[in-house]
Amino acid sequence: MRRQRIGWRFGIILALAWMVLCYLLLPLLIVVPVSFTDERYLSLPQHALSLRHYRDVFSGTFWLPSIVQSLFVCTISTIVAVTLGTLATYGCWRLSSRLANAVRALMLLPLIVPSVVHAIGFFRMWIDLDLLDSFPGVILAHIITSMPYVVITVSASLAGIDVRLEQAARSLGASLFQTLRMVILPNIMPGVLSGAVFAFVQAWDEIVVLLFITSRHVYLLSRAIWDGVNENIDPAIAAVATLMIVLTFAGLLIGRAWSARLEERSGKALGDAVARP
Repeated sequence: MRRQRIGWRFGIILALAWMVLCYLLLPLLIVVPVSFTDERYLSLPQHALSLRHYRDVFSGTFWLPSIVQSLFVCTISTIVAVTLGTLATYGCWRLSSRLANAVRALMLLPLIVPSVVHAIGFFRMWIDLDLLDSFPGVILAHIITSMPYVVITVSASLAGIDVRLEQAARSLGASLFQTLRMVILPNIMPGVLSGAVFAFVQAWDEIVVLLFITSRHVYLLSRAIWDGVNENIDPAIAAVATLMIVLTFAGLLIGRAWSARLEERSGKALGDAVARP
């Protein structure tokens, strides 16, 4: 009886694992071949593999400008969101008061409020501030919606830091800036980098807010993909998606290699310190 229960549980877990695996991999297995189609519409290759849609992405006047604009907007918004979010989280961690908890909860509100509510609020406020369809308006909106991810990851990193490290640094004559730069920041760097990744992805994928606050002057990649699907089903969309998949996997591999190298360096430094008389 017990073996039957274990068998049923194992079967259910295996079925769920296959469902998740298919859900994650099937889109990749479909998008990549479609990007090499020789047709002018979304379909699998009919007669031969073609790179025409990749040429359209890099040589056309529709996709390349939107990619460049997205990189510019997402990079600026990520840098500002990471800087402000890290400083605000450090301040709340250092104060550890009810007011600090209220400020932290206020910074996390964009995660609770639906995107369409954000979009309506941005649209109404940006009209008064004359920021509609402008790069400052889009960057500011991305900063507001991306900062909560930085707050969460940096807060998790700060939770593992002993307050006595900061106290020891200050007692040895270090200023607040020196303590933050030489003691706190190295210890929370994984959280800062994770927040930067989440903030960049959030800004890169945002579409609901863009539909409300942008038109033709600011034309980011997510808006271009949306319009391409609605107005003209162009296989170049699959080429763009394939390039994003390749870059994502490359980033994961680089990050893994970098983490392994840091672990190797830290282990070597620890071994040298132990070996010293």
